[in-house]
Amino acid sequence: MRYLYPCTIDGNADDGNGFVVSFPDIPWAHTGGFTFREALILAEDCLVVALSHYVNHDLDLPAPSPYQEGLELLTVQPVVAAQLDLYTAMREQKLGAAELAARLGICEDDASALVNLDYRTPIGEVSKALKAVGCELPVAGQAA
Repeated sequence: MRYLYPCTIDGNADDGNGFVVSFPDIPWAHTGGFTFREALILAEDCLVVALSHYVNHDLDLPAPSPYQEGLELLTVQPVVAAQLDLYTAMREQKLGAAELAARLGICEDDASALVNLDYRTPIGEVSKALKAVGCELPVAGQAA
C-alpha cells in the first residue's frame, strides 16, 4: 500500500506511564496514549493530520520508509488514500482546483474539498475526480 508509514511506539520513559508515538518519515509528528492500543489508534489520526499539513501547504508528501523490525506500520483509510492520490496527481500535472472544477463541472470550492483531508468526501466523488485527471481508484490487492 502506498501510504504505509512506519512508526515507533515506546513506553514513556519520563514517568513510566503511557506510550509515545513518533514517525521516522515525519519527524515533527508525535502523539501518545495511556495504553499501547490507545497510542496506536491516536497514531492513525496523527498520521492523517501530519499528511494534511503537506496537502494544506502544497508540499510533496513524504515517502514512507521501508519496514524495519520493531516498528509498527500504519496506513490511512481508503478514502484518505484516494484523496492523497488525487492530490499527488494534481501536483504532478500542475493542475489547480479551478481546472479540476472545470473538468468535473463543479465549483472551485467543491474541487478544493476533494483533497482536503479535513473533509470525508464520498469515495465515489474522489473516484470521479481521479478519472478526470487520468487516474484510477486503486483496487484492494492491486499493487500501488
